Amino acid sequence: MSSAARRVLVVEDDPVINQAVADRLAAEGYDVHRAVDGPGAVAACREHHPDLVVLDVMLPGFDGHEVCRRIQAERPVPVLMLTARTDEADVLVGLGVGADDYLTKPFRMRELVARVAALLRRVERAGVLQQQRSLVLGDVHLDVAARRVWRDGVEVRLTPTEFDLLQCLAASPGAVVSRERLMAEVWGWQDATTTRTVDSHVKGLRSKVGHDRIRTSHGVGYALETGDAT
Repeated sequence: MSSAARRVLVVEDDPVINQAVADRLAAEGYDVHRAVDGPGAVAACREHHPDLVVLDVMLPGFDGHEVCRRIQAERPVPVLMLTARTDEADVLVGLGVGADDYLTKPFRMRELVARVAALLRRVERAGVLQQQRSLVLGDVHLDVAARRVWRDGVEVRLTPTEFDLLQCLAASPGAVVSRERLMAEVWGWQDATTTRTVDSHVKGLRSKVGHDRIRTSHGVGYALETGDAT
């Protein structure tokens, strides 16, 4: 995918990291804008309408979680969150407010670039594959074209990544989908060496569609149960 027309907002209060990330993404051909605090990030999103946001968690004004919550409420946009904390609870907070991926500091610039490209590829692929069809699995209904989900007739609000994850599992109901395949199809990471991202997103997805609906195959992956059997 050509990055020439893709606009990325970098939000980081450390001037050295902010400049380094912006310079590297600009060198890759992205149209880069920058912000250094929470209010500035929200304002920049409104002004520039980025295709993706690289967002630090610890920011002046208000933190990255609040930034993510506010920008996602106005317009869904992929968010790659940067965090110095590795505790799973912190990661889940970020995913819960709409982040699509996270990267722990210190990070390699090459990995950040790869994550940005993978997220943008996923969004592009989702737009191409949208079809006027729906999937009904027991009490869960997916409108693929509108990217909306209902359970028991009540709409469930999913992040873009959670929807893609659910759709991937729903394509083979009852069958176990490996973590590696999920990484490749949802995130575009063909050579991923960690699957913690998948596990964290599955945990968030379970909290929304029901813990009983996604079965774990230990050491392998996950399966979406149809809910027909009792």
